[in-house]
Amino acid sequence: MSTVPEAVGDPSRNAPAAGVPVVGFDLDMTLVDSSDGIAATLRAVLAEVGITVTAADTWPYAGMPLELILAGLAPGTPAAAIETLTARYRQLYPSLGIASVRAYPAAAAALAAPAAHGGRSVVVSAKHTPNVHRVLSVTGLAGAVQDTDVTGDLFAEAKGQRLAELGATAYVGDHPGDVRAAQVAGAVSVAVTTGSHDVAALLDAGADVVLAGLEDFPDWLATHAADLQNGKRAVPLPR
Repeated sequence: MSTVPEAVGDPSRNAPAAGVPVVGFDLDMTLVDSSDGIAATLRAVLAEVGITVTAADTWPYAGMPLELILAGLAPGTPAAAIETLTARYRQLYPSLGIASVRAYPAAAAALAAPAAHGGRSVVVSAKHTPNVHRVLSVTGLAGAVQDTDVTGDLFAEAKGQRLAELGATAYVGDHPGDVRAAQVAGAVSVAVTTGSHDVAALLDAGADVVLAGLEDFPDWLATHAADLQNGKRAVPLPR
């Protein structure tokens, strides 16, 4: 675990008025293991245009926007064709990708934890918004988050802008883009190693805290909530 920097500047910026935790969570490979369904859908979409990929080929792209994944797996494909493949993926994903998604064992407890401190959880994902709702529903996690607190189709800095609007005090994710999102929002970047990036890569990206998984999140949150109650900020202002 990294050392969390002391507060810098105005400690109230982007903090909820009540000093309670508002925690954003990424979806894929943070709350849920969706890797099999994503790989199956990508393989099917690309096979339709004569491109063969394996699940191992798709793994390094976990957590990235769909358009970037398809461009990486099918280099040289024109932008218009990428848009077509993206639309086809979104058409097929509900039938090919949803059934295999599994919530991580500690996901429900992690989503519920902020409420115990008077706060709430929000979900901000790169996944297409309707599919975010489908995944939350099929994994039994939907009840822990208000529909209005679920946002999809955003990545990295764009996630950060939404997190700032929601007053997030922390953001939990598995990708360097999630670290950048937290930085933009002025929130604590809590990284987990359940995705394709290890501790070193997440620390190099600037994560404030790295956890092996969500099992460790409630204990960390207790300290974060106490800091907020005492008017302290855990990270610098947005960069």
